[in-house]
Amino acid sequence: MASPDGASGMGGSPEETELSITLTLRMLMHGKEIGSIIGKKGETVKRIREQSSARITISEGSCPERITTITGSTDAVFRAVSMIAFKLEEDLGAGSDGAAAGRAPVTLRLVIPASQCGSLIGKAGAKIREIRESTGAQVQVAGDLLPNSTERAVTVSGVPDTIIQCVRQICAVILESPPKGATIPYHPGLSLGTILLSANQVRG
Repeated sequence: MASPDGASGMGGSPEETELSITLTLRMLMHGKEIGSIIGKKGETVKRIREQSSARITISEGSCPERITTITGSTDAVFRAVSMIAFKLEEDLGAGSDGAAAGRAPVTLRLVIPASQCGSLIGKAGAKIREIRESTGAQVQVAGDLLPNSTERAVTVSGVPDTIIQCVRQICAVILESPPKGATIPYHPGLSLGTILLSANQVRG
């Protein structure tokens, strides 16, 4: 018997449509974490790029913190985040005395425009509480803006599986509520002097 013809002409399902959206996720990382993600001669980051099909760029600079930017379809971005979380966990495990220490929590710091943080926290903290409870990850939204920017750090920690669930939910909120106004992105290690200098050069 033929199936009722209603669904076939509808195009992609909502999930498929969602996965075709381009997402950009920025994460703040310490030098050691960056080293872990880049790997020897850049092999690790190359593998993550190939296997996730996301674009991954790491900001230049000799400062202790750098920004890793992951861009691609939501699916590709989640795959990349997943691989990064597992790689960081592997390195944390390697630094401790074998498995006896248990699984050390992995911490990712997402950099999100402050104008989107309200939606992420929700009324009286309801949304962020719901994300914590449903994923089992720890989530903290910084009260202060990152220096010289309109972005805040959102710290997510837990085992990789819970982090990935948590990042998915955070991204769902971000996609639903685009940032308001202009976003001044955070650049680690830039002192105010550098910013003033570059601003003067632009004017000249």
